[in-house]
Amino acid sequence: MADKLAKVPLVWLTGPVAGVDEAGRGPLAGPVVAAAVILDPARPITGLNDSKKLSEKRRDALAPEIREKALAWAVAEASAEEIDQINILQATFLAMTRAVTALGQLPEKILVDGNKVPRSLAVLCPAEAVVKGDGTYACIAAASILAKTHRDALMKALDRDYPVYGFAQHMGYPTAAHLEALQTHGPCTAHRRSFGPVAQLSLL
Repeated sequence: MADKLAKVPLVWLTGPVAGVDEAGRGPLAGPVVAAAVILDPARPITGLNDSKKLSEKRRDALAPEIREKALAWAVAEASAEEIDQINILQATFLAMTRAVTALGQLPEKILVDGNKVPRSLAVLCPAEAVVKGDGTYACIAAASILAKTHRDALMKALDRDYPVYGFAQHMGYPTAAHLEALQTHGPCTAHRRSFGPVAQLSLL
């Protein structure tokens, strides 16, 4: 599938502004992953966009370029176990906070994709939620690409450990094939026990 080009060029910000985004809120298995990126305006990166609008090949090509050219970047996770303990929203916020604090420098401002700013980020420095921010700001788009490629790599590794579930194909999302595998084999340690389809099987 060809990459979908942004209708308007993404906004590049001056100053140390961190874009933050996550990947993996909806799947039934694996961690939720967040990334934080401070881009260098002096080192532009061509083709940044919301990771969902890019092909896997394009994301995989952009990720190392982002890591090379960014002023700072970090990727962090919240595990399936943590998701079950504190719920997916709070686990997402936890992963985001871990990513920002792992940058090694405190940005002047944080831009978070979505409609909510984690309180734990707001106490660090000024922070703003931006709906569809990964298609608006280059720094958030870069974060979305790092989060997505990192999580996909994790799920492919899990596929090697648990091949019966097909994690490399659906990345843990509740596809028909994944649900059928769950019914046949039951959940594994990578599954989120608090998510409906998995919780129902866990009670059987």
